[in-house]
Amino acid sequence: MLYALAVVVMLIGMIGILVPVLPGLLLVWIATVGTVLVQGTDLAGWTVALLLTCLFAAGTAATILLPAREGRQGGAPTSTFVLAGVGAVVGFFVLPVLGIIVGALFGLFVGERRRLGDNREAVAATGRVLRAYGIGVLLEALIGVTMIMTWAITILLRA
Repeated sequence: MLYALAVVVMLIGMIGILVPVLPGLLLVWIATVGTVLVQGTDLAGWTVALLLTCLFAAGTAATILLPAREGRQGGAPTSTFVLAGVGAVVGFFVLPVLGIIVGALFGLFVGERRRLGDNREAVAATGRVLRAYGIGVLLEALIGVTMIMTWAITILLRA
């Protein structure tokens, strides 16, 4: 029963990676580490938990740092990222679920438009950040699958 519940939480987490309302990778991490440690808190259990935690940190960092790096390389100031954050929050309430992405992109566009003074350049800059975000999400999903596979192998070997 515990493993079935863990699998359901992991599947919800994988959906959450693609739908930014749910803390996707966090759910996968909680389910995988939790069940590994319930199965045993010996050295092997803690080692796998540490590996899963490192994967979780890498996946989370990819989604946050790749778009930020792309924006910084393009010259976007902190105020542009603040506008993107405000846009995401407002977007969530105006258009639930999709509004987070739409609002963040709109805020990013407004910040870049203000900085660059040209719609085309602002759209191009927003597109670069969006592409980097997409790559980050793909990496996060790949890491989520890796975490689930690591969990499954661990559970099978320790059964």
